[in-house]
Amino acid sequence: MASLKTKTKLYLEANSKTWDAEQDNIILQNDGSGDYIHTWNVSGLAKPSDSQITSYETAGNTEEANSTVKSTRKKLYGNIGDQLDEIYKDIDAWKARIKKIKDDNPKE
Repeated sequence: MASLKTKTKLYLEANSKTWDAEQDNIILQNDGSGDYIHTWNVSGLAKPSDSQITSYETAGNTEEANSTVKSTRKKLYGNIGDQLDEIYKDIDAWKARIKKIKDDNPKE
């Protein structure tokens, strides 16, 4: 199940808006009965209804799964300096290693 934060970010992006964490234009809260939007100060965009947020469930699940894959790949790729050294020494071995990482960690 996608988080409210992810679904809210997707709603914003779909409406050409962004989440401004510095200005706290959106604040999510949980009072024990689940997450909800406590504060909504997005100029030119109404606070989404529950059904609008729910409509982003599938996209949110994909976004979160792909985020996990990206994080795993980044860790497995290693330091960019080491990768460049590996490319210089043996580009074919580097290509094979990167392909295996991508094949083992596919995006949705």
